[in-house]
Amino acid sequence: MWLNPEEALLKNALKLWVTVRSNDFFLLQKRRGHGEHTNKITGLLVGALDTVLDSNARVTPFRILLQVPGSQISWVIASGATIEEVNKHWDWLVHNLLQSLSVFENKEDAASFAKGKVKGLIAEEVRGRQAAQEEDPEKFREALLKFELHFGLPSSEKLVTFYSCCCWKGRVPRQGFLYLSVNHMAFYSFLLGKEVKFVIPWAEVTRLERVSTALMPEAIRVTTRKRQREFSMFLNLDEAFGVMGQLADITLRRLLDSVGLELDRVLQQTARITKRILEEQAIREYVLALFRLPRSEKLYEVASCSVWTPHSRSHTAGTLYTTDSYLCFSSREEGSCALLIPLSEVLSIEKAESTSSLPNPVIVSMRTKKAFQLIDLQDRDDLVESMNSRLRSLQWKHSVFRSRKGSRRSVSSPTPYYTFYYDTGEEEVEEQVLRNTVNSEALMTAFHQSRPGDNGNKSMELVKERLWEEHFTEFGRGVHMFRTEKIQKLVAMGIPESLRGELWMTFSDACSELDSHQGYYAGLVQKSMGHSNLATDEIERDLHRSLPDHPAFQNPTGIAALRRVLTAYAHRNPKIGYCQSMNILASVLLLYAKEEEAFWLLVAVCERMLPDYFNRRVIGAQVDQSVFEELIRERLPELAEQVPDLSTLSSVSLSWFLTLFLSVLPFQSAVCVVDCFFYQGIKSIFQLGLAVLDANAAQLSACTDDGQALMILTSFLDQVGNEESPCVSPPPPPAAEENSCSDTDAPAVRHANITDLISEALGKFRHLTVRHIEHLRCLHRVRVLQAHEDTIKENTLRLVSPDVSVSPENLSDLYDLFKTEHFITLYWGDSSSAAAAEAAAWQHGDSGHSFVERQYRLDRPQFKSLYGLLAPWPSGSSQHTDTLSNRTFTLLAPDRDNLVTFKEFASWLDTMYCEELNEKIRLLYRLHIPPALTESEDEPSLRSPLLSTNRPLYVNKETPVSESEEEEVKDYQEQLKQMLQDLVKEKEKDADKPLPLMNQREFIQFCKTLYSMFHGDPEENDLFQAIATVTSLVLQIGEAGHREQTKAPEEKPAKPTASSDGALAADDEWTVSYAQILASLLTEQALVNFFEKPADLTEKVARAKQNQYQQRAGLLTLQRGTR
Repeated sequence: MWLNPEEALLKNALKLWVTVRSNDFFLLQKRRGHGEHTNKITGLLVGALDTVLDSNARVTPFRILLQVPGSQISWVIASGATIEEVNKHWDWLVHNLLQSLSVFENKEDAASFAKGKVKGLIAEEVRGRQAAQEEDPEKFREALLKFELHFGLPSSEKLVTFYSCCCWKGRVPRQGFLYLSVNHMAFYSFLLGKEVKFVIPWAEVTRLERVSTALMPEAIRVTTRKRQREFSMFLNLDEAFGVMGQLADITLRRLLDSVGLELDRVLQQTARITKRILEEQAIREYVLALFRLPRSEKLYEVASCSVWTPHSRSHTAGTLYTTDSYLCFSSREEGSCALLIPLSEVLSIEKAESTSSLPNPVIVSMRTKKAFQLIDLQDRDDLVESMNSRLRSLQWKHSVFRSRKGSRRSVSSPTPYYTFYYDTGEEEVEEQVLRNTVNSEALMTAFHQSRPGDNGNKSMELVKERLWEEHFTEFGRGVHMFRTEKIQKLVAMGIPESLRGELWMTFSDACSELDSHQGYYAGLVQKSMGHSNLATDEIERDLHRSLPDHPAFQNPTGIAALRRVLTAYAHRNPKIGYCQSMNILASVLLLYAKEEEAFWLLVAVCERMLPDYFNRRVIGAQVDQSVFEELIRERLPELAEQVPDLSTLSSVSLSWFLTLFLSVLPFQSAVCVVDCFFYQGIKSIFQLGLAVLDANAAQLSACTDDGQALMILTSFLDQVGNEESPCVSPPPPPAAEENSCSDTDAPAVRHANITDLISEALGKFRHLTVRHIEHLRCLHRVRVLQAHEDTIKENTLRLVSPDVSVSPENLSDLYDLFKTEHFITLYWGDSSSAAAAEAAAWQHGDSGHSFVERQYRLDRPQFKSLYGLLAPWPSGSSQHTDTLSNRTFTLLAPDRDNLVTFKEFASWLDTMYCEELNEKIRLLYRLHIPPALTESEDEPSLRSPLLSTNRPLYVNKETPVSESEEEEVKDYQEQLKQMLQDLVKEKEKDADKPLPLMNQREFIQFCKTLYSMFHGDPEENDLFQAIATVTSLVLQIGEAGHREQTKAPEEKPAKPTASSDGALAADDEWTVSYAQILASLLTEQALVNFFEKPADLTEKVARAKQNQYQQRAGLLTLQRGTR
C-alpha cells in the first residue's frame, strides 16, 4: 500500500534491508532473511528482531524507497506483505513517474514532486473508500474533489453529502452546490465569471427553519449570529433540511456540551458519519422515543410486515423494528396498534410454511405460551437468522447470570433481604433500621389516604378493575400486550390503584430491567448509604418537601424509602446525581410500586422517557419548552396571534414537564396524568398542555400581564378534579354566584374533570406524533444550546470586563476568537491533545474555577496560534515568536492543569495593548525570568555577554582612554548615581509585589527580544541605537553592583539575595532589577515613544478573524502531512 512519505531512519543500519530492484530514484527492498532458508547470522538476527516486536511495531517485509541521487536521505513511500503487491506499485512508478522525474534539473524538486504524487494517490484511495459507501460513488468522488479544491479545508473534514440549490442574496439567486460536512456547511457558485463561496461552521448556526415567501415558495433559512442566508430550489428539500438539522444538532451536542448530553458513540466519531449513518440514526432516535427503549439499544432491521391481531380478527399492516433486546411493531398510523416484545420473554422464532393467504410467515413463541404471527416479511430468511442469533446470545447471558446467582444464593443466608415495616409514626422503629431496610410492598398499602366518599370510590375502583381484566383477556397481559386505542381510553379513565404499579412497570418495561438485574438495587443501597456528597446533601434537604400532605411521607418509613431510592440512583448515575423534582416523582412511584420497582421506574423516566431532563442544565426540559412554543403556533394559531410572546406560557409550563403536572394539579388528578405518561411518554404531556391552554384561550388572549396569565392557569389547574375525589367545594348558592360575578378582577373559576380533560387532549391533538416531536426536538435543541452559549458569553464578559480596559466590542470579538480556536482543534487538530485538555478542564473544574471560567480553555498549541495572530509587536523570526509564545503561556498557566482561561488571556492582551509603559516592561521582564524562562532555553550562544555596537563598554578597562572618553565615563557615573537615587520611590511602590532579580543570561535574552521587536518599524534605526545605549547602561549598572558586592568587607557576613529562580543566590552574582531596567529604558525617548504608541487592537482583531480559519486549517494540514 502507498504510505505517507517518511524518512528511512535505518537506511544502512545493521543491514536490515536488501535491495532487490533499483533505478535513479527508487529502490525496492526486501527485509533481510525474509523467505530465505539459509542460516546466515544477519538473517537470523533480523528474523528474531521482527518476531519479538509486537504486531503494531512489526515491519512489512517489502518496501519502496524514494531516493535523491547523491543524497543520504531516503523516504519510504510504499510497503507490502508480498512481492506481488509491492511490484504493482513499482511498475506504476516506473511507467508513470520515472520519466517525469528525469526532466527535473534540481533533484530535490524531483523528490518533492514524487512525494506530492504519492500523497495524491493516498488521498485518492481515501476518497474511493468514502465514495464506495455512497449511492453514486463516481458522482460523490467528483463532489469531494471540488469540495477540497474550493474551500481548502483539511482532508479530515469529512464531506457527508451535497445538494444542488440556489443561495439568495436579496432578490438575486445564485445557482450552485451546497456541501454539508461533519463540521461545516459550504456553498460554491460560479456564474458569468463571478465566484461566490462561503463556509459556515455548524457551531455558529443558531436557527434552522423552513420559510415561504413570494420569491421562494419553499426555502431553508440558516441563521447565524451575524446574518441570515436562504437556500431554495432543492430537488428534495425535506431530505436536505433533515440532514442539515441532524448535522447541526450532532455538532453542537458534541462541541458545546459533551458532558451533559447523551450522544451515540457512532456520532462522536466524525470519520464514521455518512448520509446513510444519519438516516439510520434518525430512525433509531424515533424508535427509541416511540417505544421508550434504553438509550444503549442498537437498531438492526427495519422491515414492513403485518401482525395477526386477535382482537380485530385480522392482520394489521405496519413496520417491524429489531434491536439488541426487543422486537417492536408499530402500525402504519402511529398509535393505532403497537407491540413491544422483549427477547428475554421469547422462547423461539421460527419460519412457517408460506401460503397465498399467509406469505412468508414467522412465528414468535413466548414463554407465557402465547405466539405472534408476522407475515409479508421481505428477506425472511436473513431476518429470522439475525433475530435468532441475538436470541441465542441473550439466552446464553441469562443462563450464565442464573448460574452465578444460584451459586451465590447457595452460600448466602436463607433470611430474605427484604423486610417490610408497617409503622404508624410511633418511635418504636429505629431510624437506623429504616435506613437500611428495603420495603417489599408499595407504601399505599400501609398509608392509604382517606378521602370523602370512599364508598363510591371503592365501587368505581371495582368497575375499573373489571374493565382491565376484560382487556387483559382480549389483548394480553404484560409487556407484550397489544397497545391499541382501547387501552388508551382505559388509561385516560385512570388506572385502578391495585394495578397501577404493575401497569407502570409494564408500559415502561422497567420490569425487564428488574428481572435482568436481580440484587442490583440492594447492592446499590448498601454501597450508597453512609456516603456524603453534594447530591446526598440536596436529597436530605428535599426529603420532607416531597408530598408533605400525604401520610406516607409524614412517617419515617416513607422518608427512609425515599432516601434510599434517591441516594441509590445518585450513586448509579453520578452524571445526573440528584435534580430537583426527582423527589416528587420518586415519592409518587413509591406510593404505587414496591421500592425496588420504584427505583427501576425512576431509572426508566430519567434515562429513557425524559432524556437530558435531569442533567446539570436541564437542557431536555428547556428543549421541550421551545418545542411546546412551536406546537402552540401550529395547533393553537389564534392564541399565538393574540399572545405574541409565548415565552411567558412556556415558562409557566416548565413545571408541568419537569414534574409531570404533579406540582400543579390535585394529587389524584395528577396521578392520572402520570398514568398517561407511562403509556404514551412525553407526547401525552404535550397534548395535555395544549388542552389546558386551549381551555383557557379566551382568558389568556385578554391578559394584560404575565402575572394575570399565571393566575388564570394556576386557578384552572387547582380546580381540575377527579370523579373519585372531588377536590372542590360544591357550587355556591345563586346569591354567592351573583356576588362573585361582580368582581371583574378575579378570574372565573371553572371546574374541570381530569378524565374529560385528558380525553379532550387525546382527541383534539391526536395527530401530534412522536416522529414530529423528535424532528422538532432536533431543531430546537440547536436554539437552546446556542442560547446557553450566549448566556455563558455574557457572564464571562461580565466577569472579565471590570478587570481590563479593552472595549466591550473588542472583548466580545476576542472571546469569539478564543472559542473558535478551541473548536478548530476539535475539528482537525490532534484529538488526543484536545481530549486531554477537555478532560483536564472538567477534572479540575471544581478547584477554584467557576463554570464560566472553565467553559473554554486553551492548551499550549492553541494559545501559540492566537499569539501569532494577536501579538502587538513583530518578533523578527518565527523561531523567536514561538519562543515568546511558549514563555507567555508558561507565565499565564503555571498551575497543574496547564490550560489558559479566557480571563487570563484577556488580561495578557489588556497589558500589551492598553496598559502604561511600566506595565508593558514589567510583563516583558517577567517573560525573561523563571518560571517563564526555563533552563532548556540556555543555549551556548547566549552564554557570552552581549556587546554594544554603538558605545564601548567601560567596565574594568585596563587600556588607556582619551580625555573625551574619560569625561563620558564621568557623565555616565553621575547619571548612574542620580538614577539609583530616583529608583527609591519606584522600589517602595513595588514593595508589595517585588520581582526577582534578573541575571546576566536572562538579561541577554531580554535584549534579544527587544532587538527583534523593532524590525519593520519606521524608526528602526533610532530604536536599535537606543536599545544599544540602554543595553550598555544596564550592563554597567550590573557590573557596578557586582563590584560593590565583591568589595564588601570580609568581616560582614554575606547576605544572600533572592535570585530569579526563587532560590538564594550568592551576593557576587551579576544581577539587575526591574526598576533599574525600567529607569534605563526611560532615558531613551525613542524607546518611550515606541512603548507608549497605542496599538490598534480593533484592526488586529479584524485581521485575526479573517485569517484564523484558513491559517489554522493550512497549519494543521501541514502538521498531518509531516507525520
